[in-house]
Amino acid sequence: MKTVSEWMDSCSREQMQIYQQWFNLADSDGDGRITGNDATNFFALSNLSRPQLKQVWDIAANRRQGFLGFAEFVTAMQAGYDLNSDILKTQIDTEKVKPPVMEGLDALVSKAESLTISGQHDVNAIAQLQPSTSFVSKPQVKKLPLNAVTSIIDGLKRLYVERLKPVEVTYQFNDFVSPLLTDSDFDARPMVMLLGQYSTGKTTFIKHLLRCDYPGAHIGPEPTTDRFVAVMSGPDERTIPGNTVAVDAEMPFSGLAAFGGAFLSKFQCSQMPHPLLDEITFIDTPGVLSGEKQRTQRSYDFTGVISWFAAKCDLILLLFDPHKLDISDEFKRVIASLRGHDDKIRVVLNKADQVDTQQLMRVYGALMWSLGKVLNTPEVVRVYIGSFNDKPIQEGFVGPLGQELFENEQNDLLADLVDIPRKACDSRINEFVKRARAAKMHAYIISHLRKEMPAIMGKAKTQQRLIDNLEEEFRKVQREFHLPAGDFPNVEHFREVLSGYSIDRFEKLKPRMIQAVDDMLGYEIPELLKKFRNPYD
Repeated sequence: MKTVSEWMDSCSREQMQIYQQWFNLADSDGDGRITGNDATNFFALSNLSRPQLKQVWDIAANRRQGFLGFAEFVTAMQAGYDLNSDILKTQIDTEKVKPPVMEGLDALVSKAESLTISGQHDVNAIAQLQPSTSFVSKPQVKKLPLNAVTSIIDGLKRLYVERLKPVEVTYQFNDFVSPLLTDSDFDARPMVMLLGQYSTGKTTFIKHLLRCDYPGAHIGPEPTTDRFVAVMSGPDERTIPGNTVAVDAEMPFSGLAAFGGAFLSKFQCSQMPHPLLDEITFIDTPGVLSGEKQRTQRSYDFTGVISWFAAKCDLILLLFDPHKLDISDEFKRVIASLRGHDDKIRVVLNKADQVDTQQLMRVYGALMWSLGKVLNTPEVVRVYIGSFNDKPIQEGFVGPLGQELFENEQNDLLADLVDIPRKACDSRINEFVKRARAAKMHAYIISHLRKEMPAIMGKAKTQQRLIDNLEEEFRKVQREFHLPAGDFPNVEHFREVLSGYSIDRFEKLKPRMIQAVDDMLGYEIPELLKKFRNPYD
């Protein structure tokens, strides 16, 4: 299937001018987005069947944002023409392919031009020219005002500010679990994080995908990547220090300021113009320590940073190579910090062409055995086997069957990565719902601890008792509010943070706030998804 950029590239300059004019007509409220009602009214002029229009929308709105921008609109027009005509299958010269015929559109364009000259604007012109077909005869829904929700992401921003953020602020959710969200967190590109011990090929893997080095990349057998690197799209090649990145409102990394200057000095952003980075941001990480190196303590909370990135990322790749299958104590803590994000984890057995077929079978079995002790899940994690670098596969080791296996595995992994942008909106919704449930549970825990405190005497003694017996207090909250035990936070981390607070200063439970979150989860988010789904479903 063609990408949006490929559809755009197939259009001539004259076609683009025509499509821009049509887009302006279809966009009745002038917000630069065509939502469901605009689409049904405009695309009805094409005389395509409803199943064909559904297919056109799915092709164009492949990110499931609930609207079409100009690029997606062009994709829809080209895809719709492809469905309705055999010309594109036989005619190679795209310069000769005319834009699709839209019945009644010439009259609409003339009317719009005359209204523009006279200083008027008729936003319902398309609806008036809508053909009287059975599947588009519904009355037009009244348009939302300009400051209303225009996409699923915009809706999540509004729900966060109005419903969820008050709960997080009231019960210090940002100190215990995760920093408050900003607009850049919602608008950020999908992220992929690479984890593994040193010299397992994390940086080389990114280089292999980009087909070039990114600014500041270092590759070698020793631990060369000594910092976290966000590899992002940018107008030119440059590296940006961590302290600068953390205060940039346009980047989704402001929450990292909570880990202090020691971490920010080990964090940087590498920007470069690249089509893949226009879709995905990669997070390269320092090699996880093993052996004697584990005795050297890092100057920042390494597992805490990993956990923060894990919540933001859409995919987490754990890289191993055949000669580094042991899982060190630090690696165990890192994997434990990924708790709650099991669905994002993929395992990559890299440099697999360095062993022969028989050894590879034994290595694969040993890796699965090691992972089974750490991941603590009955499901089998997906493992990709290959050699993800720019060197040719050593066929003398693996043979022709091994080479075919590596190629198939690499194609599967690349398909998984290519699918990330399409699933980005679904991922945002999923993470938002998880955060809302976590904030709600946090409010129950904090308010319960506050309720256990005495009014006047013995506050210090009671607080210490509550902190020491936190597991039992969690069980009380679970029984009182009928909550799943697996959703409770890590006891040790919660105890550590709680020790720095005076529990009697916490807020009591506010049922209206909790009810607002319940209504958001039960009604408002489903309505948001319903509003911005494929209008032809």
